[in-house]
Amino acid sequence: MKSSKFLLLIVMVFSIISCNTTNSDNTAENTSTEQGREYYQFKTYTLDTDEQELTTDNYLKEAFLPGLKKLGINNVGVFKPRPGTDSLKKIYVLIPFSTLEQFNSLEGKLAKDEAYLTAGSEYINASYDQPPYQRIESTLMIAFEDMPFMETPKLDDPREDRVYELRSYESATENYHKTKVDMFNAGGEVKLFASLDFNAVFYASVISGSKMPNLMYMTTFSDEASQSAHWTAFREAPEWLELKAVEKYKNSVSHIDKYYLYPTEYSDY
Repeated sequence: MKSSKFLLLIVMVFSIISCNTTNSDNTAENTSTEQGREYYQFKTYTLDTDEQELTTDNYLKEAFLPGLKKLGINNVGVFKPRPGTDSLKKIYVLIPFSTLEQFNSLEGKLAKDEAYLTAGSEYINASYDQPPYQRIESTLMIAFEDMPFMETPKLDDPREDRVYELRSYESATENYHKTKVDMFNAGGEVKLFASLDFNAVFYASVISGSKMPNLMYMTTFSDEASQSAHWTAFREAPEWLELKAVEKYKNSVSHIDKYYLYPTEYSDY
């Protein structure tokens, strides 16, 4: 009888150890999966007046970016449309996050930052009849496997001359979207851009946005001439000519939007 009880006790101990080990392994797996690729929030401020632009600029420069840095969020990009490329006043903000929890907790943490609240008071406490913007659109993305972390451009040219080209590739269905993402990763499109010195900032799949299913990516150039030369080299590259002829990758993009931007003087890059 005693031996039976002893055996039962051993079984129970091993069961508990096994369960704890499994839970620990799952936690580690989830953590490593989440930390393996960055998340990006891309915010678009649409503005009606010069006064709104000034108020939002001051808020981003004096309150928002310093607040993010105190939370360990760096490499925040702030961009505007290049002259003649957009009829509306806009400010674009690209924010990298290491985890979704960091994204989810951002607003709550900023709300407890007295320096942020003071520096951004004109924007934060704006009245209903004098808002600092017309609308804000937010897009949430997860980085591609072949470029899991943001890379800041290696450019030292004047900021007003630079061309930061943001592209959005929409697909007809989720399956076609997955095929296009595969074309960037396994197909080698990310590597081709890198070999041609496109100075990419990020490549990512949109997981919440207004144009899904779609992916977005940003490449950077010293000026318009450099942008044109790089795209010519890409279109003529043997690797691209071979890749676009692959049957499974055909019809994976149904619509393309292109945005030509430049970094503000207070943008991190």
